[in-house]
Amino acid sequence: MRYFGGIEGGATHSHLIICDESGASVGTTSGLGTNHWGIGIPTCARRIADMVERCKDECNIPRDIPLASLGLSLSGCEQEATNRELELELRRTFPTLAENYAVSSDTMGSMFTASSIGGIVLISGTGSNCLLRNPDGSMANCGGWGHFLGDEGSAWFISYRATKVVFDHMDNLVKSPFPIDRTWALIREHFSIETRYDLLPYCYAKFDKPFFANLCEKLARNAEAGDKLALSLFHEAAIHLAHMIKAVLPQVHEDLVKSGNLNIVCVGSVWSSWNLLQEAFINEISKTSIDYNLKLVRITKSSAYGACYLGADSAKFELPRNYADNFVVLHVHPTSTPIKNVVTARASGY
Repeated sequence: MRYFGGIEGGATHSHLIICDESGASVGTTSGLGTNHWGIGIPTCARRIADMVERCKDECNIPRDIPLASLGLSLSGCEQEATNRELELELRRTFPTLAENYAVSSDTMGSMFTASSIGGIVLISGTGSNCLLRNPDGSMANCGGWGHFLGDEGSAWFISYRATKVVFDHMDNLVKSPFPIDRTWALIREHFSIETRYDLLPYCYAKFDKPFFANLCEKLARNAEAGDKLALSLFHEAAIHLAHMIKAVLPQVHEDLVKSGNLNIVCVGSVWSSWNLLQEAFINEISKTSIDYNLKLVRITKSSAYGACYLGADSAKFELPRNYADNFVVLHVHPTSTPIKNVVTARASGY
């Protein structure tokens, strides 16, 4: 019996699965963050090895029996040179860990959890990014540049825009078209402040992007309650997300959409508020003529499964997989269909 591993790795935590030759999971475990830019490649490799060895122990797999493959879909693994460096570190320092490696970014894990041929991953969590991969391996991206240069449509962006609209209105620089009272009260509550000056440390010296972005969850509740300013912020974010998809569509190859559908894997907490995004997103997408359906899906399993599939593929092993079990369909946007009677889904929370 051979075993195949996959790791979904982020900056703060990681998740590992090990599957047998039937594709069934035989063990899982979690570990610390594995973004090598923050911790260095040697530490990243040690954390990966620690997870694999702990999971081998739990599955009664001898530590000196290497996995047939180990797929690594990790935050920070966007460059081939450093990906190769990480693989070499694992092979040199932990020679019995795995026979084959497939190192890629965390977006690849999400994409290949839902499809074997590629598609689009559209991330809208703390930050935002849009990545297209064709079946021949060619790629295109829009975004992913961080909050200083981008992150449009993300939780951070929505939180920032709420703050900016309030400040501009109170400065009499740009008047908000909607009342700001509830949004300003929410900002004061979230940051535990009284005045605008009190917010400045959170924007500069004490800036914490995830904490700032968490304001978005509270704004979503205001929008659900009908606050017009909060609703407008989610509409604005939806338009940005639609623009990101449209930016990469010219690079879509015909063989990616032979089925008539283009899979768009929607990743991140903001997609939990699809009901607040839906109408503006669809209206914006509808301005572009597209010759295939856009199928927006959300994965229901860890993207460690996609990493595991990529690892097995690199080992030339046809690991059984049922993609339909790994995602739910959020929305299908058909070709050349006018927008009428848009149905609003209930939000499922963050």
